[in-house]
Amino acid sequence: MQHASSPDDRRFRAEFEAGAIAPQQFDHRGHVRLAYIYLAEHDPEAALAQLRAALVGFLAHHGVSPSKYHETMTRAWILAVHHFMKSSASASSADDFIELNPLLLDSRIMMTHYSAELLFSEDARQQFVEPDLDPIPRHDS
Repeated sequence: MQHASSPDDRRFRAEFEAGAIAPQQFDHRGHVRLAYIYLAEHDPEAALAQLRAALVGFLAHHGVSPSKYHETMTRAWILAVHHFMKSSASASSADDFIELNPLLLDSRIMMTHYSAELLFSEDARQQFVEPDLDPIPRHDS
């Protein structure tokens, strides 16, 4: 079995893309879940494009400044979730995957790869920057 999204995951994705989820309800777990859903359905580059479009659309729908979007965080989390997908047992839903990989729920995990100075810089917000502390493992699709 490969990683798959469940009907509930696909409903969550559709609701997110439609702006039906309130910003205060979209937490770190929701970000990880959405990354997993896109990666279960697409290769990492396509998943990144889908996630980026969904996040930017979500911000616009809710009247949140587009400057809230962070390119490095988005790509880095796609890379991290993809790494865990390649390194763990297959899952039939995002919930199952997260249960197998609870470390992904620690939003501070990127601080093991990036210094705060780099990660929270304007450059990192605008474009992807490589980690300055520890590389994020990468896998072929």
